[in-house]
Amino acid sequence: MPPTRDDHSRDGTTFRPGDGDAAPAAAPEFVPTSIHLTQILDKADGPRVTVRWLIEALGERSFGLTLLMMALIALVPGASTFVGVLIAWPAIQMILRHDAPVLPRFIARREISVAKLTRAINILVPRLRWMERAVRPRWATGFRATRRLTGVLMLLLGITMVSPFPFSHVIPAIIIMALALAYLEDDGIVVLIALTAAVASLVVTGVALWGAIETANWLERL
Repeated sequence: MPPTRDDHSRDGTTFRPGDGDAAPAAAPEFVPTSIHLTQILDKADGPRVTVRWLIEALGERSFGLTLLMMALIALVPGASTFVGVLIAWPAIQMILRHDAPVLPRFIARREISVAKLTRAINILVPRLRWMERAVRPRWATGFRATRRLTGVLMLLLGITMVSPFPFSHVIPAIIIMALALAYLEDDGIVVLIALTAAVASLVVTGVALWGAIETANWLERL
């Protein structure tokens, strides 16, 4: 049977449809943070690793985990003032559009026991899996497009944690936690919701501070 039109290329050589056609490369599948953390342990070469190694292994997720841990610590009574100051470090680096936190050399060189790291990850992973049911990859460009704005708002939220008002640190800490989770899971929708909540929280804090100042001035005039 004579070859059909589909059996010839333009230069006259014969081929079957699909021969030599490279399949389009599939986009890399997103790996949830809970799984990514467990995979990190397989990359450790010895019984101890440095903080720098851990940051490099986390890659772009290092910002998210750093902020998540800070937000959790800020919920502990008495720790919010310290965390409020400390959170300025990653926030400023986000404003400068760094891909990962740049740590001081003396911190980056510190070593962590792989056994202790394993225990910490085993505690964190089940909780992350529970959170990942609600926070998942959606509109991943949302965080990248708002990274500088997110850094500015996180810096301001950190400042409000230093506020002397009772329980004033709780809402900022929860908002930072939401932003951190959204960053970890590439959830642009949660980013926008958390950013809106951050602006609202800052406005409320500003009004409360203005009211306290006006009240103090009024009492002085009495």
